Amino acid sequence: MSVKHSRPNPTRALLALSLIASTLPAARAQDAAPANAQPAAGEVQAVVVTGTRSLNRRTLETESPVDVISSKELLSTGSGELATVLSRLLPSMNFPRPVGADASDAVRPAQLRGLSPDQTLVLVNGKRRHSSAVVNVNGSLGRGSAPVDLNAIPLAAIDHIEVLRDGAAAQYGSDAIAGVVNIILKKGADGGEAEVSYGQYSKGDGEQTTVRGSTGFKLGKDGWVRVAVEAANRNPTNRSFADPRPEAGPRQGTITQRYGDPDSRPRSLFVNSQVRVNDDIDWYAFANYGERKTSSAATWRTAYTTPFDKNAPHLRTALYPEGFLPLEDSKSTDSSLVTGLRGELAGWRWDASLNYGRNRFSLDVDNTTNLSKDFPDPAQTSFYAGKLTSTQELFNLDVARDIPVAWMAGPLTVALGLEARYESYEIGAGEPNSWFGGGAQGFSGFRPENAGKNSRNNQSLYLNLEGDITQQLSGSLAVRHERYSDFGNTTSGKASARFAFTPQFALRGTFSNGFRAPSLAQENYTITTTNFLVINKLNTPIETGTFPVDSLAAQALGAQPLKPERARNLSFGAQWQPIRNWTTTVDLYRIDIDDRIVFSSNLQLSSPAGKDLNAALQQRGIFVGAARYFTNAVDTRTKGVDVVSTYHMNLAQGARADLTLAYNHNDNEVRHVAATPAVLGAANLVLVDRQSVNRLTVGSPKDKLTLSGDYTRGIWSGHANVTRYGKFTVPQNNVALDQTYDPQWTLDVSGSVRLAGNWRLTAGVDNLTNRYPAQVTSNGNLNVNGTQPYSIWAPNGFNGRFMYVKAGYSW
Repeated sequence: MSVKHSRPNPTRALLALSLIASTLPAARAQDAAPANAQPAAGEVQAVVVTGTRSLNRRTLETESPVDVISSKELLSTGSGELATVLSRLLPSMNFPRPVGADASDAVRPAQLRGLSPDQTLVLVNGKRRHSSAVVNVNGSLGRGSAPVDLNAIPLAAIDHIEVLRDGAAAQYGSDAIAGVVNIILKKGADGGEAEVSYGQYSKGDGEQTTVRGSTGFKLGKDGWVRVAVEAANRNPTNRSFADPRPEAGPRQGTITQRYGDPDSRPRSLFVNSQVRVNDDIDWYAFANYGERKTSSAATWRTAYTTPFDKNAPHLRTALYPEGFLPLEDSKSTDSSLVTGLRGELAGWRWDASLNYGRNRFSLDVDNTTNLSKDFPDPAQTSFYAGKLTSTQELFNLDVARDIPVAWMAGPLTVALGLEARYESYEIGAGEPNSWFGGGAQGFSGFRPENAGKNSRNNQSLYLNLEGDITQQLSGSLAVRHERYSDFGNTTSGKASARFAFTPQFALRGTFSNGFRAPSLAQENYTITTTNFLVINKLNTPIETGTFPVDSLAAQALGAQPLKPERARNLSFGAQWQPIRNWTTTVDLYRIDIDDRIVFSSNLQLSSPAGKDLNAALQQRGIFVGAARYFTNAVDTRTKGVDVVSTYHMNLAQGARADLTLAYNHNDNEVRHVAATPAVLGAANLVLVDRQSVNRLTVGSPKDKLTLSGDYTRGIWSGHANVTRYGKFTVPQNNVALDQTYDPQWTLDVSGSVRLAGNWRLTAGVDNLTNRYPAQVTSNGNLNVNGTQPYSIWAPNGFNGRFMYVKAGYSW
């Protein structure tokens, strides 16, 4: 299926940039991100650029909560994955480690404030980052989402990260419901660093080797380019238990499958640059290219089809007389380029840019076979399953000015902007043998009827006003209007205020309405594959079709066109800084989301009640045992509180200690569920089942507490981080099969020493106490007959203790 829309012309936009550059008079150019926002020694606040157009807004002056995370903090653990590190540093972020969830094993989603992963906007240097092509369609966190792949951004390239914990659709557009993650890249020609690290888990597996580095060079007299590279080899882990089933055949009672982190080989390059064209204009550009090859394990296929078939004629396949483990070997390729001009005209700061980004995800299924009865090549063991491609092209123009106003204590910052964005989403078919009959075991490929390219465009206008009304009161207003080619117009607004009762104490609050446009992936993703569903307490393979809402199959099942999610954000907080080195913030929030897009239930058509629906699909040439589609089916409310308290101590003999307490409590509630379409109700099917609803409410931890400390004295330094993950529940449609997990404590520690000034050696242990989540109950075979003992929803994973060493050099 192909949908064509008009689209912005990048050539015309580039010409417009050139005309702007050639007509501007002399003025001092502005930096994209003023001051690499790190606190000075002895201070606990920094200049921020996220959520504000002011040039000198500091963390303790913001009307919305903003966390600033330095590159030192990002490298304070043994992990090289950005999402993993952020989940340890931010109590409001959750990042479990899915296993056996197809492409979600390779492109793992993270969530902020317990909301969907695609309800958090990701920026790089303030510019919108493209989303991943992968749709999370299995039973992991973020089911139904296609968010930005945070792990595609290497730690070596990052100077710091600003996390805006507030709705910001009026400021940045779609997706900014839960908050905004703005990744600020390293810049400048001076200095550099290189580091090599090695680590492994105490079980003796999961070895990780990482090499990363960053350095800068001058470009002409007034320019620079910064290059960051990173490469890692991460071997798989395995926490499966022995398979006790008789159908395991010769391997009965031995570990016959892989259940843990996949084998991963990421490689990435980031370039950030700026050149002073003349006294009037700066040109800037940043780009990246990265590849991540991942080999993840599907569910083990036993030697025999039933416990009673132990004779050779009843082997599942002669290729694998002892059973086999299908491997999903994927390659995720990210490329992006942002380039623009900025300067100042008659007191107006301006920034015009072009933004291109693409993620391509291709998949091969290896060590497998196609078990279809009439399969023409029973000896084939490797299949190309197809590819997914998500592309973004964007033109943006921002102008801002500080205007003196007589009755205000400070200038009024006025910011205007316009944006045009083109998006496309493409599915490429796999080779015929990958989808023939039931398809390749492990993952049935994309079929020709699944293939196609869809696109849309949108344009937006926005206005921001902010300033200090009095010495004590500051405020801001934002409004944004957008027009999408596939569903029409939407308008968002935001109002914020902060009142300082004393220099040490202030209250702040915001109210906004926002939206999230349905992604092209949610509108158009389609595939037929084998899923394992719990039927009559048995983990049963069943052919499952995922259908776009505008397809004949989805419409026959009652699907309706998708519309935007609508959000209302309300927050109220307090800031307290009794002394210069100690600050505490407390922020309460409530987020209401109407028409939230979720994945429907797995609609089982093979049941007697579903025979009429099944017959209707078969008349259209669609042969599946279950079906599903996206739907605007639920209204939710999220309430919570964030607490962050930071204290810096200057000790004797030049020593320093930095202490941080951070806490998040989050409560999700489903307020309304859409009625099941009559055509489904007649077949005793439910559009959104109990499991789908409860995934939204109890699937992530209710709260998280982190206590961290850093100590530095001379050449020595140490770091410790204690995290308490709150309870969560993995729900099922049968309430008796629900499993609630108790809170879990973990401890991460590390120590470093500087040698010869420029060298640093570090040794550390993540999860020092070797804590594992509780094992999955065997009730109902939810842990696949005892072979998969841990839940993929566990917020800290289930790999155990990780030990690592690092050696770094800086100049």
